[in-house]
Amino acid sequence: MCALENLALTEGYTAVGGIDEAGRGALAGPVVAACVVLDPQDIPSGILDSKKLTDKKRRSLYREIKDRARAVGIGLAGPRIIDEINIYNASALAMKRAVLNLDRQPDFLLIDAVKLYDISISSKSIFKGEDKSVSIAAASIIAKVYRDDLMISFSRRYPQYSFQAHKGYATEAHRKALKMYGPTTIHRYSYRPVHEAFEQWK
Repeated sequence: MCALENLALTEGYTAVGGIDEAGRGALAGPVVAACVVLDPQDIPSGILDSKKLTDKKRRSLYREIKDRARAVGIGLAGPRIIDEINIYNASALAMKRAVLNLDRQPDFLLIDAVKLYDISISSKSIFKGEDKSVSIAAASIIAKVYRDDLMISFSRRYPQYSFQAHKGYATEAHRKALKMYGPTTIHRYSYRPVHEAFEQWK
């Protein structure tokens, strides 16, 4: 999991950032990206793709990464931006915002799947990067926990949707709620189930 980072360091780079996002497939809420610059001498153990971890383990690692990484940046792109420029471009925008929000800028980026063309930092796009790079896996944990907490907060505003349970993804319960109550301001209207519910309620 450290091979890509070690290769970048042997090539003369001094600070490697890993980038990943959470929420690309959800029907509601923002897409959240994180960029994590780990300390090569102080990497928390147990870092894996966030989808392979329990919520309890993710939250434990979230705190460790925040405490021990050299820098952590988070960027968001909201539902209206997603509707306007599509989810791929919105994910790229959130990733760029995550880099800009770092206290310390890296000189090399490892990015999960997405290519960032209009950024001055050298980078490499890695397919399924969360399984191949500890930095990308760390970013997946930060993005996932941060977004989950956002959706839990939205559940208090829209209790009928139970966002705390499904985090905005297209579960059967979420689809039923869409039909029963109609879309909210945090739904992505360009996504078919939301658009169909909007047409029904319009």
